Amino acid sequence: METFLGLDYPTWWFLVVGGLFSGYAILDGFDFGAGAWHLFLKKENSRRIALNAVGPVWDGNEVWLVIGGGALFAGFPVMYATLFSSLYIPFMLFLLFIIFRAISIEFRGKEPMLWWRKLWDTSYSVSSIMLAFLLGVVLGNVLQGIAIGENYQYQGGVLFEFLNPYALMTGFTTLSLFMAHGAIFLLLKTEGRLFAKLTRLLKRGMIFFMVSFAVTTLYTLIYIPHLSDDFKSNPSLFIIPLLTFLSIANVPRLAEKRKYKAAFLFSSLTIAFLLVLVAVELYPVLLRSSIDPQYNIDIYNAASSTKSLQIMMIIVAIGTPLVLFYTIFVYKTFWGKVKLDETSY
Repeated sequence: METFLGLDYPTWWFLVVGGLFSGYAILDGFDFGAGAWHLFLKKENSRRIALNAVGPVWDGNEVWLVIGGGALFAGFPVMYATLFSSLYIPFMLFLLFIIFRAISIEFRGKEPMLWWRKLWDTSYSVSSIMLAFLLGVVLGNVLQGIAIGENYQYQGGVLFEFLNPYALMTGFTTLSLFMAHGAIFLLLKTEGRLFAKLTRLLKRGMIFFMVSFAVTTLYTLIYIPHLSDDFKSNPSLFIIPLLTFLSIANVPRLAEKRKYKAAFLFSSLTIAFLLVLVAVELYPVLLRSSIDPQYNIDIYNAASSTKSLQIMMIIVAIGTPLVLFYTIFVYKTFWGKVKLDETSY
């Protein structure tokens, strides 16, 4: 098999897809988290400030989802087809909530009536919560394994089989992580009484995450032992969970010192390290069959041709710097505390 810098092309594409989804989780993660806190903010002015904190960037963050989905489809079409057909319901719900979240942001300020704004506030917050939760549910199913049979066909029979205990725990862990991440972002964008309230909400968010993460980790070690096989066979990989735990511990420490820029950096690193853990636990498998390992979908039996991957790697080399430049430019343009004016949501 052809290689580039010592790695075969399916492995390179595995890293590309992982990098894109990591970028998406970090960027859209904080605005899902900010939206999840929305109903905890009681005053109209506070809600407007929180909404305008994510207003200039939320749609740009979703560019990473589009690119990541496209890269997954282009590089691993077999995995893409099986994943979306197996988890059709959560993906359709995700699409529904992402639509409602977008229209909630845009429609909220169009009319002055109190009931109108409350309606879209509720829609925005519930959609944000469900989006974060559903991402975790999908991840939990991927980690645990899906009922994939011959010809990579989904063999599950229960309509809501995706709502199994492990997927639910992973969903709550993802939600809690994004809520803490979002609270830190809002602290960077606010001041005054809203800032003081968010410091209290961040403490609740961190407790929620610590408990959820501890329960999910314990369940994983006891009931899903295949996820730790690579770490047992290669002790040097333990540096990854060690860095993850150090990163998690650094977030409340920095928040307590009110170093919120550094806390946001480490909450971003926490998301990245957790996804690196997922990648190590899975590689080279993309979708594990809970029926028989012979039906596992891995980076080799799911990949496009080597020639296709080579051409797409060139496109990635050109496109990635452009996306990064666009993202950095947008965040630099709208950096600083939120100031409401006549053009605000």
